[in-house]
Amino acid sequence: MSVTRQIRSDHQLARLLQIGMVLEEVVEARAAKHVQELDDEALDDEVRALLEHAAEESADHRRRLEALVAELDAESVPFDQIEALVEAQYGQTKPEDFDGVLYDQLYNEETAYKFYDDVIDAIEASEARFSIDRGRLVETLASIREEEADGVKEVTDLMEAR
Repeated sequence: MSVTRQIRSDHQLARLLQIGMVLEEVVEARAAKHVQELDDEALDDEVRALLEHAAEESADHRRRLEALVAELDAESVPFDQIEALVEAQYGQTKPEDFDGVLYDQLYNEETAYKFYDDVIDAIEASEARFSIDRGRLVETLASIREEEADGVKEVTDLMEAR
C-alpha cells in the first residue's frame, strides 16, 4: 500500500499504522544490533547513548501506534504481510550499506520521519470517517514525527561534531 494513496477506511489506516510499527521495530533492532556488536573503541559514550535512546524511543513509538490500531474498527493485517511490505518499501538497505553507524542511524531516522509525514498528509487529504478521533490521531502521529525530526537533528549534530 502506498502512503500517497488516499486512506478510505479504518482497515487502510490500520495497515499504515502497522507498517509504522514494523518500521519502528527495524529502527530499534538496528540500533540495538550496533550497540551489541561494536566494541567500546568503535562505539563511544555519545554514540552508545544516542543508539540506546533511539531504541527506547522506537519502542515507545511502537506502543503508541499499537494503541491507535487497537482503537480502530479494523482487523489487523498479519505481521508477515506487513513485514514484507516494509522490507520491499523501506528495508532495501542494511546496516552494512552505510559508512558507519551514524549514517545508518541517520537513514533510519529520516525514513521514519518521511513515513509519518506522508501518513499525516494522507490522513489530512482523506475525507473518510475513521472510528478514532482524527484530531487525536494526527496529533499522536505529528508528535512521533517531531521526535523523529529531533532524532535526525541529534544524529546530524553528532556527525558534524566529529
